[in-house]
Amino acid sequence: MKKTLLSASVASILAITSFGALADGPDFYGRLELAVTTTDTGATLQSGTNGVTVGESGTYFENNFSNVGVKGAEKIADGVEVLYQMEFQVENTSGSGDTFKARNTFLGLKTAAGSLLVGRNDTVFKQAEGGVDVFGNTNADVDRLVSGQTRSADGVWYYSPVIADLLTLNATYLMEDNQDSDDSQYALSVTLGDKALAKHSYYLAGAYNKAIGGVDAYRAVGQVKLGDFKIGGLFQNSESVTNSDIDGNTYFVNAVYNINGVNLKVEYGQDEAGFGKYYKSLGQAGADDINVQNITLGADYRIAKSTLVFAHYAMYEGDFTDANVKTDLKDDNVFSVGVRYDF
Repeated sequence: MKKTLLSASVASILAITSFGALADGPDFYGRLELAVTTTDTGATLQSGTNGVTVGESGTYFENNFSNVGVKGAEKIADGVEVLYQMEFQVENTSGSGDTFKARNTFLGLKTAAGSLLVGRNDTVFKQAEGGVDVFGNTNADVDRLVSGQTRSADGVWYYSPVIADLLTLNATYLMEDNQDSDDSQYALSVTLGDKALAKHSYYLAGAYNKAIGGVDAYRAVGQVKLGDFKIGGLFQNSESVTNSDIDGNTYFVNAVYNINGVNLKVEYGQDEAGFGKYYKSLGQAGADDINVQNITLGADYRIAKSTLVFAHYAMYEGDFTDANVKTDLKDDNVFSVGVRYDF
């Protein structure tokens, strides 16, 4: 039933945007991204990748969140605009048969006092990462080590106007009656600068997450552009909502160097909390003295406005201690080559 409804929704989007091509209407967009990946353990591969058994090596096709959507805005009164977006993930490597999955879909209003959205969206805690996740949406995404990268439904989002052409205040609140937890679930963030590093050459953010995704967390993010270099980092402290003894810090630092259109990228990450996908796949929940390290090297190049090619190598290793016994995690060496097509 769900697949039928999603298929009908996508068909409706295509019909609406075909008509919109004849008039000033919504923007239809999409992305197809496919990678070939070799891995030692499969622990960091995209969920839904066909044939993966965690702990075993192999070579796979990965779908890096291919999607299709429609979005737009329409003035309905002086100083008031309606905002809308409907986006669906399109699976092309999953063995489950779930072709479409829900992504950011919301309806909202924009006024001089800011924007208010209702529906499903990335939390402002996740959005606070800006552009610092330089391997985002791949098997080297920061969520392989860090928590709080949550897309939530049944929520309300507020984004302030840009204050002094520099500062924004943002919030996410999830409706309590529609959540599994009895705790209030919300996120707050403040951003300074420009996440695209275009209008301003720097981006800074601070964010707090309360109970969304099962963690209480705070993070600080920074990125700066210096000529052809981009240097960034993220620090986060996370604590389990159900067990305050499970907590720890995670951080990343990275650099990107653009040479003749080729972006050369390097990133180092360390995690002591154990909420990321790599540790959750191979480690033991609630263990003491978690220690995970990650190094990723990669490059990407846009061969046309619509088409990006990329490759990266990521290494994950770590250990944990339980009952005074230290256990090494299985190392994961991951190599991916892929192509992205945007329309």
